[in-house]
Amino acid sequence: MERSLRAARLATFGFFTLNGFVLGVWVVHIPVVEHRAGIGHAVLGWLLLLLGGGAFAGMQLAGPLTDRFGARKVVPVSAVLCSAAVVLPGLAVNAWTLGAALLLLGFGNGCLDVSMNTHAVQVERGYRRPVMSAFHAFFSVGGVLAALAGARTLSWGWSAATTLGVVSVSGVVVTALAAPALLRPEPADTGEAAGGRDAVGGRGAADGRDAAAGRDAAAGQEAVAGLEAAAGTSRGRTTVRGTPPRIWALAALALMLMLCEGVANDWSVLAMRDVLDAPAATAAFAYGAFSTAMTVGRLLTDRVVARFGPVAVVRYGAALGAAGLTAVALSPWIPLALIGWTVFGIGLSGCIPQLFSAAGHADQDAAGTNVSRVAGLGYLGMLAGPAVIGPLTRFIPLNLTFFLPVAFCVVAVGMSRILRPVRTGEGERGHGGDLDRPEAGAPGAPGALKHSEHLPS
Repeated sequence: MERSLRAARLATFGFFTLNGFVLGVWVVHIPVVEHRAGIGHAVLGWLLLLLGGGAFAGMQLAGPLTDRFGARKVVPVSAVLCSAAVVLPGLAVNAWTLGAALLLLGFGNGCLDVSMNTHAVQVERGYRRPVMSAFHAFFSVGGVLAALAGARTLSWGWSAATTLGVVSVSGVVVTALAAPALLRPEPADTGEAAGGRDAVGGRGAADGRDAAAGRDAAAGQEAVAGLEAAAGTSRGRTTVRGTPPRIWALAALALMLMLCEGVANDWSVLAMRDVLDAPAATAAFAYGAFSTAMTVGRLLTDRVVARFGPVAVVRYGAALGAAGLTAVALSPWIPLALIGWTVFGIGLSGCIPQLFSAAGHADQDAAGTNVSRVAGLGYLGMLAGPAVIGPLTRFIPLNLTFFLPVAFCVVAVGMSRILRPVRTGEGERGHGGDLDRPEAGAPGAPGALKHSEHLPS
């Protein structure tokens, strides 16, 4: 069990990195593809909406399919589809063929996004401690590797079709190597599954493995029932009542926070140049500071979640993000603006992974569907960032439009308690009895389980 969990975790890292790499290589080649297709910026902007629409459709399809067939089957198919589709934009010769290519690429990306996040939830449930944020960090790592690889191949004079073709083949190879390590679907009986997992490693050698496994199995069954009650559903009612209100609340939170992330992606550099008159090279550091902070923050967030719980991470992370972006909006100095973008990235870094994790753990049998709802609305928020900020600049300066995402961060602070699982027993409190912290024994609420001595590292 320890070896299989380690292997599954490494495989999941591989798929997140692959996803970030595939999308990153496409982004690097956008100017080349645009020139080859003979289109302008305006047409490209409309065609990119097809990329987003395809991704949203893929997410909504992959969620139920993952619940039905398991992530072990859906992730490899999605990864191959995404990898194969990335070569198509490089072959496009006009707006029509590029639009079709982007629709397919978006669809493959959406399928892979939901299925690999659902598998990440399954891995986290096996580890019984936070591991979700690190997976998202490796998506960013994939983007960095894509930028380096794309820059190198462009300097060698490779065509977009050649580079994207190599990436496509490489993605299929990575999928073939990583797919066998993915976990099989968990048994429908969560209590039995929890007991099996706890038999691998108990709370500590001092209490004895068998006794600890029995306690954790019982706590796990009660905690899962509490999580389902918080979601307003149970396995027997999911198909009748549809997506529970708690999942839609998480999805709305994802939409707001990912809109904030989209604002940084699309407007950080432009704000530095237009508002502060920064040189082009200096302005590029705005996005660099934000993305680096996001990556580093996600690599560290799992430890913070284990200590303080997901509610605290989202609450104080969103507050920190609001403070950082406020500094950006009001700063008259370039260094202070760069610090603001860095603080903004650190604050946002751990929020989205907690929403995905909470959605996946709310109901084991509907994990894929729930993740697809949160990821789908979150992705729409990411796309809405430039669409919302752009029109606002007709009425107010660009830097003042940033107070809209600041307001969303403040709302996220208030909504953060939606991530708190229901306390179902005296032994399920977090550290110090803080209700905002994870409950012991709850899959996906690993704060009280971080001291397990026999689980894989």
